[in-house]
Amino acid sequence: MNSPTPAFAAVAPARAADEIARQIRELVASGQIKPGDRLPSERDLAQRLHVSRNTLREALRALEHAGMIEMRKGAAGGAFVLPGDSGAIVTGLKDLYHLGAITPQQLTDARIWLSDVVVRVACQRATEEDFEQFEANVAASAQAQRAGDFGTRQRLNREFHVLLARATRNPIMASMMEALMEVMGEFIGRIGPSDNPLVLPSRRRLLRHLRARDEKAAVAEIVTSLTRLQDKYLALADRQRAQAASTRDATAAALAAPTAKRVRQVPGGSGRR
Repeated sequence: MNSPTPAFAAVAPARAADEIARQIRELVASGQIKPGDRLPSERDLAQRLHVSRNTLREALRALEHAGMIEMRKGAAGGAFVLPGDSGAIVTGLKDLYHLGAITPQQLTDARIWLSDVVVRVACQRATEEDFEQFEANVAASAQAQRAGDFGTRQRLNREFHVLLARATRNPIMASMMEALMEVMGEFIGRIGPSDNPLVLPSRRRLLRHLRARDEKAAVAEIVTSLTRLQDKYLALADRQRAQAASTRDATAAALAAPTAKRVRQVPGGSGRR
């Protein structure tokens, strides 16, 4: 059975794209438009809203960037409403990190604090299926470590934290952890590979505590492990910043040297004409 036609209203020219996006969000929130629905065609929607197609496209691009809709091409294409996911949160957090609004200290602090809560809840709610995923992840991480595959090892280590968050059965916690792990991946990628031989033994101890439903021991294990990693990562980041500053200073001095030499050789400086 066809759902009722959403009630779009004409918008004012000023900030029209924002108003269009607001209307679509409200229609989704009210249930008039549902995940999986296709919005009216571009021509139809522009006529209903009394706006140009360019203005409509600007609004749709904003909604697509926010993870609310997906633009599909082809005869069966159009703008489709997406089910909720963590895409917008990931994008927003990554943007803050790239702009320098999140420091490595704040990033690693947040990972410790969020993991504390996640492990407390996962200790109560994790199922046998969750434990199978945890153990498969740890086994794959061990294989990547033996192979010296830093990229795979790093990805699996981040995935482990996401699996823990999903075991809470709370999509907010899962989305926050996914976003945090995406930014952690970029941070670790910048400071470069390093050997962390204590991580896998800690993971195995954590799994034993989770299976025993020993919340106190599980939290202590994850916090101790992540605090140790935080100290190491921040030290590496500080060293990297110091090296970069030293390189910049050396480059600036090298560029300034020929200029100073030319100044000393200017006629008149030595009394010659």
